[in-house]
Amino acid sequence: MNIGLVIFDCDGVLVDSERIINHAHAETLRQHGYRVTAEILAERFTGVADADMLGAIAREHGIPTPDDYELRVNSLIDLRCETDLRATPGTHEALTLLDMPVCVASSGIPKRIRTSLRIVGLLDRFDPHLFSATMVTRGKPAPDLFLHAANSMGISPGCCLVVEDSVAGVQAAIAAGMTAIGFCGGNHCRPDHADRLRQHGATSAISDMGDLLPLIGR
Repeated sequence: MNIGLVIFDCDGVLVDSERIINHAHAETLRQHGYRVTAEILAERFTGVADADMLGAIAREHGIPTPDDYELRVNSLIDLRCETDLRATPGTHEALTLLDMPVCVASSGIPKRIRTSLRIVGLLDRFDPHLFSATMVTRGKPAPDLFLHAANSMGISPGCCLVVEDSVAGVQAAIAAGMTAIGFCGGNHCRPDHADRLRQHGATSAISDMGDLLPLIGR
């Protein structure tokens, strides 16, 4: 494989944010009458766009999402990220040594992506190559976001390597004709996470970002 572009997911890959986000959503949803936990959200919706997640939950509970939901949950996430968000260990070092084009393709909204990367000091490494599921018709597990990122970067999908922590993300990468590496270093990952990602098409799985460059080299 001639790698021309490495596409990184953001939450759970570059930044260890999934637990913060899932707990904020669970708390806000419970305030509005939804019976849901952070663990359920992590299990079912990691890697899925917020709009798709909230639509599914609203249909299942028969309760429409409140008009101010997005404002309330994003305010809570912002507050906790400013104090608790960290880059995934080894990410700064790996990106410093990675001598090829990179971009971010995330199910998060553009503001969330930029804010998260700014907090952990990674924004300058990727800006302006930040791609959000809000830019395409279908989010992960559909291939649209990754194909949009590759097209915007001028790289053939077959020359793209995707680093993903979610089943939906791995499925999207495979559907786009790209190679997927599973990442299992986030604090939301269970012991069987690597096996799940491989079962859905990841060629390999790593739990330490420092293993990415040797893997690319091989």
